[in-house]
Amino acid sequence: MLPKNYQHILAFVFAVHEINANPNLLPNITLGFRITDNYYLGRTTYATTLQLLSERGRWAPNYKCDTQEKLWAIIGGLSSETSIQMSNIIGIYKVPQLSYGSFDPALSDKTQFPFFYRMVPNEDSQYKGIIQLLLHFKWKWIGLVAPNDDGGETFVQTLMVLLTENDICAAFTQWIPVTYTSTEKSILMHMEKINSSFSESKINVVVVNGGTQTLILLSVWLDYQSETGSLIWKVWVVTAQWAFTAVNSRGYWSLRPFHGALSFTIHVNEVPGFWDFLQSLDPQHPNGDIFLQDFYKYAIRNLRYSGLDFLDVNIIWTKIMDLLPGAMFEVSMTGQSYSTYNAVHVVARALDEIYSSRPNKRKLGKRDQWKLKDIPQWQLHHLLRTIRFNNSAGDEISFNEHQEWVAGYDLVNCIVLPNESFTRVKVGRMGQTFSIKDDVITWNNWFNQTQPRSVCSESCLFGYRKTKKEGVPVCCYQCTQCPEGMISNQTDAGHCDKCSGDKHANQNQDNCIPKTIHFLSIDDTMGIVSVFSSLCLSVITSMILVTFVKYRDTPIVKANNRDITYLLLLSLLLSFLCSLLFMGQPNKVTCLLRQSTFLLVFSIAVSSVLAKTITVILAFEATKPGSQMRKWLRKRVTNSIVLFCSLGQLGICAVWLATNRPFPELDMYSQSREIIIQCNEGSITMFYCALSYMGFLALVSFLVAFLSRNLPDTFNEAKFISFSMLVFCSVWVFFIPTYLSTKGKYMVAVEIFSILASGAGLLSCIFSPKCYIIILKPSLNSKRHVISK
Repeated sequence: MLPKNYQHILAFVFAVHEINANPNLLPNITLGFRITDNYYLGRTTYATTLQLLSERGRWAPNYKCDTQEKLWAIIGGLSSETSIQMSNIIGIYKVPQLSYGSFDPALSDKTQFPFFYRMVPNEDSQYKGIIQLLLHFKWKWIGLVAPNDDGGETFVQTLMVLLTENDICAAFTQWIPVTYTSTEKSILMHMEKINSSFSESKINVVVVNGGTQTLILLSVWLDYQSETGSLIWKVWVVTAQWAFTAVNSRGYWSLRPFHGALSFTIHVNEVPGFWDFLQSLDPQHPNGDIFLQDFYKYAIRNLRYSGLDFLDVNIIWTKIMDLLPGAMFEVSMTGQSYSTYNAVHVVARALDEIYSSRPNKRKLGKRDQWKLKDIPQWQLHHLLRTIRFNNSAGDEISFNEHQEWVAGYDLVNCIVLPNESFTRVKVGRMGQTFSIKDDVITWNNWFNQTQPRSVCSESCLFGYRKTKKEGVPVCCYQCTQCPEGMISNQTDAGHCDKCSGDKHANQNQDNCIPKTIHFLSIDDTMGIVSVFSSLCLSVITSMILVTFVKYRDTPIVKANNRDITYLLLLSLLLSFLCSLLFMGQPNKVTCLLRQSTFLLVFSIAVSSVLAKTITVILAFEATKPGSQMRKWLRKRVTNSIVLFCSLGQLGICAVWLATNRPFPELDMYSQSREIIIQCNEGSITMFYCALSYMGFLALVSFLVAFLSRNLPDTFNEAKFISFSMLVFCSVWVFFIPTYLSTKGKYMVAVEIFSILASGAGLLSCIFSPKCYIIILKPSLNSKRHVISK
């Protein structure tokens, strides 16, 4: 006898008594019942099922010899295998079968089992609940224990698919034999096999499936490990098929290793009156309960074994109910007992529907008494499939299209106290959604009340991603830092994510932060230096211009086309000032003006230098006797040179601005941590055409000045022009590769430096010697000295 299962019988009897005492349910009808046991043997199952179809005390199926009894339904069996064996027989007679503990999904096949009703949820929802539980606690490295039968194989195969889909790995799968040779050698061999699986894998969580036999054998092994000093402390995740029924000859197996286990159970609510019913039982007057006295004697024996000696054999029954450990008997209704209770009420409600139907009544004699008509059981099925009511605990009872009660599962925490008493605490629910209360759970003492971890590899922190190792399960991985510019902001990330264009990865690569706006600001160090240099050069140029205007009638100023000199100084002044257009945040106006203004002003400056160089050559040639060059020494010639050369650049810039003008843009990708606000040149081809044109003018000026550098003269300006153009060309030759290799404000700074450096080169090389003579050596600023050679 398994005392735990005795509660199933008591719940069954309590439901029948409750219905018979209800005047509104099957009035004037008394329900009766028969209880049979198959002893976990298939042949016994078939025999007892046929016996239920026969007259009491006789084996005569297909014959109706007893008018006092009618088999309306069978409630059972507890295991899926038993239910299938029963259904093979009673299905022929279309007798409704309501199982209170069979989870096998195969029983949902209504083609094969059309008259089978399941009072427990389908096992598929339990699979999902196990996966959600493992994911909730991040347990990725687990063990599996299942019975070596069809149900266990289905459980493992189905669960393994779900485990793989969710990156959870089974370190081992251990099969528990349903039947085994009970020799000491065979048991020890099997225990050794189990022990090797547990010791070789560093797992803390084991998912266990199976019924009472699985539990007993596993308990035997755990007791054996305890006696040898090799205690096994795990978090046991137990399916609803497994009732904590553990009994042996000396009392009961120690359940200490199962302390802190998490068990899925059939949903149950407190049924009013059940505790009062248990208290009303009297072992001295069992009233037909053939199990009560055996259970009473068994309870007394085990309580004495626990150290409680009762001198009074007529000890109060209620005290026994309070003292019995939960491993033997729970006073609160278990999931299977609750399903049994509901099954009885389902059948009673269906019978009441038939009884309440006038065509199915007939009057007996003259007495005002009604009795159910002798109708076939198959007529109950329509009522069972559509039945819907609330039981006394407040739960709605109905079946889905697969003839299953869809109540879901409860998740309970199994607690074993030091005195080996056993209790359950509800900590979660698996229905339409999964919910769990972490703070209510009591873990095994081995884990010091901290949430256990069960992983093959330590979690990858933020900023890292999982990288698979070759030849090992997917749960055994290594952590690799995310590539530069990418982040992971969750543990055990499978991949790294790229930040959006306006953000960049922080130093730890676990978050995206906004990029800083990047441009050459006036407040920046380079900006301050650039502005200061531009203003200084502009002031110097202005001072030189003022000096030349003041001394405009002196020979050294008049010697080389005074107007071209003024134009050159003005263009240099504007070139220094136009560098300020490159400062600050680019906008439509500055982007439109800065390149074209700079190129045009510089082209005027270079054209002026070219005109001055040509003037030097013409002046030398004109001094030769009989020379015809004197007529070319006119202002309009030099002015035409400047105008013609400048118009060429003006035309290029006009076409550029008319076709594909520059505009401001945001460059989010050139710099990983910054957004560059820059001017897009529109047509880069036109930009380089304008730049090349300016370079061409500079090269021509340099060549002309270089060829005329040795002309005899006291103050030969061609030497200074050639040197200034050498500086100018050198700056812009180095500008191009440097400009192309930089980004953002550094690119702008390079261009500003090139403008200022090349302009300063022209200013210093051409005008510093003249200023030196004008200011410091005025004696040399005479006509006699200029034409001495």
